[in-house]
Amino acid sequence: MTETVPFEVYAIRYATVERRPAENFIGGDPHESAARMDYFVWLARRASQAVVIDTGFNEAAARRRRRQFLRSPVEGLRLLDVDAASVQDVILTHLHYDHVGNFDLFPRARFHLQDRELAYATGRYMATEFFAAAYELDEVVGMVRNVYGGRVRFHDGDAQIAPGLTVHLVGGHTKGLQVVRVWTRLGWLVLASDASHYAANMDAERPFPVVADITQMVDGWQRLRELASEPRYIIPGHDPVVMQRYPAPTRALEGIAVRLDAEPAG
Repeated sequence: MTETVPFEVYAIRYATVERRPAENFIGGDPHESAARMDYFVWLARRASQAVVIDTGFNEAAARRRRRQFLRSPVEGLRLLDVDAASVQDVILTHLHYDHVGNFDLFPRARFHLQDRELAYATGRYMATEFFAAAYELDEVVGMVRNVYGGRVRFHDGDAQIAPGLTVHLVGGHTKGLQVVRVWTRLGWLVLASDASHYAANMDAERPFPVVADITQMVDGWQRLRELASEPRYIIPGHDPVVMQRYPAPTRALEGIAVRLDAEPAG
């Protein structure tokens, strides 16, 4: 990989919510103090190439689901000099509302998605509220329309999006959850998305309660460790610690975005 130009990688925080531990860990004690969940989209960039990972949700969805909306993910990208209207590749780790909302704000993008995710989101399990609750029907239908419009690039397992940027099917949280492996100046970094919402889900082996297959989720943690150059280069999908451990790219972006291709603090 020494001949491949490394990517810069950023996490952009766009929303947050207070949570009870029982909502974050199977077996969590509901009497413990509340914990925050942060919501991110991610950017992998080198030279003129910008790949966006997930597209977040909008203010209307935040109101419906009682989340604190901080800014549009598109505005966060703009602060990093990325115009959503010009982005050509968007990787969707899965189709839950907080990862696929705003897809309509990327009019030129190809959407990279696992075959199994769309099959799951339109299949028999969506008749069960437990599995359907994290999906938005209009967004799933919108993605089906993008399929008919030729704008979805399907993947069946591991696939290369660009040199130094690959996706890997892990399942668990949903049937078609994929994680993203990125070549950086530090080596291989892995954006875990919801394969591990919090670092503690994986580190303490305490699964997140929203799950399609717990055994796949547990196997996915091992896959994350295999894909990353070092365990510390695995980035959890919703953990507030991300904003604490990584530096902001500029002082103006403090609290908004952090650069992930940097050694984490602590």
